[in-house]
Amino acid sequence: MIMPRGSDQLLLPANPLFIGFSLLLAVLLEMTPIGRHPASPDLMALVLVFWNVHQPRRVGVGWAFFFGLLIDVHEGAVLGQHALAYTLLAYFAVSAHRRLLWFSVPAQALQVLPLFLAAHGVALVARMIAGGMFPGWGLMLAPLAEAALWPLVVWLLLAPQRRAPDPDQNRPL
Repeated sequence: MIMPRGSDQLLLPANPLFIGFSLLLAVLLEMTPIGRHPASPDLMALVLVFWNVHQPRRVGVGWAFFFGLLIDVHEGAVLGQHALAYTLLAYFAVSAHRRLLWFSVPAQALQVLPLFLAAHGVALVARMIAGGMFPGWGLMLAPLAEAALWPLVVWLLLAPQRRAPDPDQNRPL
């Protein structure tokens, strides 16, 4: 089997319960009442992109739409603002997932940065069309923070799938 350059070992299959738990934890972190600053990273988008890249058959555009509506209802935002942004984000993440996995993790962060920029741009345009206020130019720091968090998210969410090193010298896998 040909392995992408960015991975140094074979991974175990992803547990569906862990996928669901990580998505639920991300949506709960988004719903914490700590105050939302325009420059704070969107953790739900970050986890959605991760699972869209690594498990595109299990977490797809439909889940992105569902979680987007959930965030819209919770924040009292324009209904469909996050749903549209997350759906487009998921679509482009799934369409680029094969190419993205060939890069190293820091290079992947640079590759997903335009996706996060576009998602925040779509949400901003939807908000502005509905008559909302411009949140300020600090909004452009959020995609940068999400791209900077990408290596940490990859390390955390792939940790349960990593195999323990095999001490047997006769088997390469």
